[in-house]
Amino acid sequence: MLVRLYDLPPLAPELERLHAQGVTCRRAESFERSAVLAFVRARFPSWVDETSVAFAHSPIGVFIAVEAGLVVGFACIEAARPNFFGPTGVDDRERGRGIGKGLLLMSLHAMTGLGYAYAIIGGVGPAGFYERCVGATIIEGSDPGIYGGRVR
Repeated sequence: MLVRLYDLPPLAPELERLHAQGVTCRRAESFERSAVLAFVRARFPSWVDETSVAFAHSPIGVFIAVEAGLVVGFACIEAARPNFFGPTGVDDRERGRGIGKGLLLMSLHAMTGLGYAYAIIGGVGPAGFYERCVGATIIEGSDPGIYGGRVR
């Protein structure tokens, strides 16, 4: 999917709404790498490699949602390719609270800060979510995209 970064919804209202629920969304720190990767490995094992790559960027390309000192969601930028958003995931027990939207917006606003006008969401699962949250559109003929022929 393709997202127009110059037309994103504002980030602050989402972060404030989540903060009122006790959830903080922020960029991960290097010293949190093991804890974040453990969260990803336990819930989204196919995305550990890409998340590891996003930790190697400067600044780090991993964003996390934290509640009571625990990771409840994550999102990455530029993990599989430059200008790509994802992978991203929220703990099953925490879905429906808007955490995914907060992480999405934080990540895409960070990509705007890197100078991008558009972002690519590769390997899209919930297309409707991205359409509703950020007006993402399908890139015709792009499935499976870069993920075709993946080594297993």
